[in-house]
Amino acid sequence: MMAGGGGRNWRLVRADTDAVPSSVRRFMARARQRRLRAALPWAVAFGVALVIGGLVWMVYATPVLGVREVRVVGADSLSTVEVEEAASVRLREPLARVDLDAVRGRVQGLAAVDHAVVSRSWPATVVVEVVERTPVAAVQAGQQFTLIDGEGVPYRTVERKPSAIPLAALPKPGPDDVNTRAMLTVLGSLTEELREQLLQISVLAPARIELSLRKDRKVIWGDDSASETKAQVSTALLKRDGQTIDVSAPTVVTIR
Repeated sequence: MMAGGGGRNWRLVRADTDAVPSSVRRFMARARQRRLRAALPWAVAFGVALVIGGLVWMVYATPVLGVREVRVVGADSLSTVEVEEAASVRLREPLARVDLDAVRGRVQGLAAVDHAVVSRSWPATVVVEVVERTPVAAVQAGQQFTLIDGEGVPYRTVERKPSAIPLAALPKPGPDDVNTRAMLTVLGSLTEELREQLLQISVLAPARIELSLRKDRKVIWGDDSASETKAQVSTALLKRDGQTIDVSAPTVVTIR
């Protein structure tokens, strides 16, 4: 359209969709769909990575899943507080970052602990399962008693001797002491009847082992060799009269 003054004025006219051929429109639509399909996996992957990253950050770097409780299982002579203090687990520390091996090592440092198992209980608990040492004998130390476990480890001092275990007369109790090892061999060989009557086992030297029984009876054991045979012979002779049974040479037994 012409205006006065001889110049040209242009007017933009929006083309109708019919002006674009349908084949072109279909081509362009397919191209857009291909671009969307190509971008979709990347978008999904980015979203998944974002979610995983957020979860990892929440689990490992924030107190959202931090420790709220230390649960102690199996403690008997030990108190729960003693085990918790040994474990030294920081509350609100991310549970996933707690060093379970280090916690177990600290708990097993307690003399009364034979071994421990430490685990996570989601969402916020560290579980410490304690297996305490089991006493097999007690050594008197003044007015107190030191308990010894099945490996010869002196691990706890108590005011009263447990009634279920015998006294042990040992010069230097310990897992590397030859007298202690001899005592453990003999105790492990005893019959149930002998064990019920045993009050004290004395091991002043590897070949000087004696058992003190109820009713002031005594068994001279000698060394710890052939202990199972000596136990069987001693048990059979308990039915006879006599206060002292000598099985130090089990093939030549005496009773008086």
